[in-house]
Amino acid sequence: MSTFCFAQHVIKASAVFLQTELSFTLVNRKPVVPGHLMVCLLRPEVADLFITTQRASSLTIAIQVILHAVQHVHMHLLPRKLQKHDRENDDVPSKWRTEEEIGAEPFDLRKQLS
Repeated sequence: MSTFCFAQHVIKASAVFLQTELSFTLVNRKPVVPGHLMVCLLRPEVADLFITTQRASSLTIAIQVILHAVQHVHMHLLPRKLQKHDRENDDVPSKWRTEEEIGAEPFDLRKQLS
């Protein structure tokens, strides 16, 4: 296959660095962070999307579903720079957020999303 389709865009095969029978992976055109990848489907078989995504580690994964005349699903893979808390083995209650902080967050999020 010399080209791939992603939504309304045609992707050149040279931009694709991993292809399975049902999906392909490419570097994002407008990356959020360096190394931002996208996994896109060749056919509507979502299981392969998850299997392909699991080849990498230390990622933040965003699933994007676009509902137009045709349903379109793809994943954004954002590499994580391992922070200090990612390397800590101890789960010390003194490092946890307070119940007040945890309780305030949903209230703030509801205000932002309404």
